This record gives sequence, C-alpha cells and structure tokens, in this order.
Amino acid sequence: MAKLHDTYDPLTPVPEARRAFRAQDAFSLWFSLGIGLLVLQAGAFLVPGLSLGMALAAIVTGSVLGALLLAAAGVVGTDTGLSSMGALRLALGARGAAVPAVLNAIQLTGWGAFEIIAMRDSADALAKQTFGFSSPVIWTLAFGLLATFLAIQGPVSFVRRFLRAWGLWLLLAGAGWLSWRLLAEHDLSALLAKAGTGEMSFGAGVDLVVAMPLSWLPLIADYTRFGRTSGGMFKGSAAGYVLANIWFMALGAAYALAAGGGESLLLTALAASGGGIALLLIVIDETDNTFADIHSAAVSTATLVPAKPANLALVFGALCTTIALFAPITQYEGFLLLIGSVFAPLFGVLLADHFVLRRRAAAVSGGGVNLPGLLAWAIGIAAYQALSRLAPDLGATLPSFVAAGVVYLGLKRAWGGRRSSDPTL
Repeated sequence: MAKLHDTYDPLTPVPEARRAFRAQDAFSLWFSLGIGLLVLQAGAFLVPGLSLGMALAAIVTGSVLGALLLAAAGVVGTDTGLSSMGALRLALGARGAAVPAVLNAIQLTGWGAFEIIAMRDSADALAKQTFGFSSPVIWTLAFGLLATFLAIQGPVSFVRRFLRAWGLWLLLAGAGWLSWRLLAEHDLSALLAKAGTGEMSFGAGVDLVVAMPLSWLPLIADYTRFGRTSGGMFKGSAAGYVLANIWFMALGAAYALAAGGGESLLLTALAASGGGIALLLIVIDETDNTFADIHSAAVSTATLVPAKPANLALVFGALCTTIALFAPITQYEGFLLLIGSVFAPLFGVLLADHFVLRRRAAAVSGGGVNLPGLLAWAIGIAAYQALSRLAPDLGATLPSFVAAGVVYLGLKRAWGGRRSSDPTL
C-alpha cells in the first residue's frame, strides 16, 4: 500500500507497490490545476479581438490539442517512474538535463510567488469589500504556509486528503456559481452576436490557449509517476484538464466581453455580478497551483543536489512566500513567460525520444550530454522566438514543439541511431 506522505527520490523509478494514483486521481488533480484566476484572465485576452464564438472555437481547439500533448508527457512519467526532470536525462543525458532543471526551479519559484500574490490580492480585495478587513501580510503568510505544508506532504497526500476530500467540491461550487450568474445576468446570445475587432487572429488565439496546458509540461511526470497504469493517467489527466480549461477560459472570455472587453475589467465584472463568494472559493483552491510550483521546484532541484524533496519543499515554500512579501514579482511576469517558452520545444524532444526512438522503453541514463537532444532543443527555441516575432498570427508554441521533435529525430538518424542515453555523445 502506498504511503499518503510520498516525496520519492526523483531519479529513482517509483516501485509498482508505491504507485497509488488511479484515473480518478489524475482527473481530480488536473481538473483542479486547469481552473484558476490566471486561466480566467487568459480567456479574457481573447476578446474582443476575437468574437465570442471564435474565441470559444479557439478555446476548444487549443485545450484539446494542449491537453493531449500534456497527457502524453504524463505517460512518460508512468512508463519510466521518473520525475519530469529525471525523465529528461533519457533525452538530454544526465549533465544535459541539468540546464532545464535549473530553469524549471527558477521559473517555478517565480510562479509560486506570483500565485501567492494573486491569491493575496484577490482575497484581500474581497475581504475588504465584504468585511472591511484588509491585511495583505496575513493573507500572504496564510497562503504561503498552506501551500508549503501541502508540498511537504507530497502529491499522493495532496490529491487524496485535500483535493478529493473537499478541495474539488469547493472548486466546483465556485465554478458553478460563476456559470449560473453569467447565464442569469447576461444575454449570452447578444454576446455571441458581437463581432470581433480583428486584433487577434484565430491562430494566435489557439496558440494562447494551448500555451496554458503546455505550461504544465515540466511538472506533469512528477505526479503521473505515481500512476498505476499509463492509460489511466493519460485518460484522467487529459479529461480533467480539457474540461477545466474549456470551462474557465470560456467564463473568462464571456465575463470580459460583458464588461466591455479586456482582462483588466474581469475581476471587477465578476465581483459586480455577485461572484465574490465564488471567487473566494476559487482563491482558496488556487493553493493547488502554488502547491504544484513548490513541490516541483523541490523535485527538480533534487535531481541536482543530494537532498530530500520534502526538505527542499520547505526551502522553496519559504522562498516563494518571502518573495511575495517583499518583491514586485508582477514586474517580472514577462521574464517568467520567456523562461516558460523554452519548455514547449524541449518536450517535443522528450516525446519524440520516448515514443518514437525508445518505443516507451526506459533505460537508466548515465552521465554525459546528448548533443542531438540539446541541438534540437536550441533549434526549437530559435523557431519559437522567430515565429513569435515574424509571424505572431500563426502562433509559436505548437510549431516550435513539432519542429524540435522532428529535428531531433533527424539528428539522431544522422548520428547513426545511437541511443540518446549514450554518455559518449
């Protein structure tokens, strides 16, 4: 029987006896992670550039594509029993995988602090509006401590004791309330009849949507490695995330359009429509995103230093909370997005390596650097940056993902088909 407290060594495959996650656990986790304030705001970015109808089409298309790729990355975790950064050693070599591990720890620390700030500001504004109480410091410490505690406990405990016990029900209640208020207070047919301004293309809209699920690529194997079957993890993760992402992005787009367009008016519109209670529930549940940031930052770092993930989670939790207290992290959102953009092509390399070259067989990697993997990753990053500047209407996330995978397969063939775990490369 698997322990509920479980932060297993990220470089050691999780034994079958300690794999507790079923499909419903994966569904609960990724449904929860697919819902949040940032997802609402991402949906709001789609309008009024796109009409609501076109925005919904982009949301469905991008969510399905992104969730399928995300779930495929989750299969790598179940097949190998390794964490995300541990599995990357198979495609990049042990020393080569140190680069994304460092980048992942940096970006997750930043996003963890960003999430705490978002929760703090939203909860403080709602408390001030409702009760006349305002204390950003108390909210920051409360959310930081809760997320850190959950991260120390590990993913199995988080899903079983927190999400499935009561967290998911709070989230469903909040999402249901927001949906009901939207239908009760706004004429949906009138919103659908509004034409878009044309400032955003459909391709750019799909790219914005697909970037949301793909932003979780560096984390998903940290959780699916505890899965009993690859099929269960794929189905549960894909179904949970696609349902949540479509639901909440659609809500964000509809509420923002009703408010006159733009994500800056979104929270005001939600509060004005009587959604304060729902927002408070969602803010509480937003802790799951911070938990994931802190836990996976610890797991990534544990691939580089000889320390237990639970101990590192305490360090990263304290760091995220301290940054949220004192640093203007919102000024560095562009920097965090830039770091995140490097992971879409990287996981194009990983999926090509795992599913095409290895045919889902996992060999333990030794030391060294896999040059084809690193070169393909670099080319994918270059493709992302070039497309985002030269052809923004096309979108850069999916093309760079595919390009990196195709280039990797070509380079491996040119290298004579040697296994990517070969440390002599």
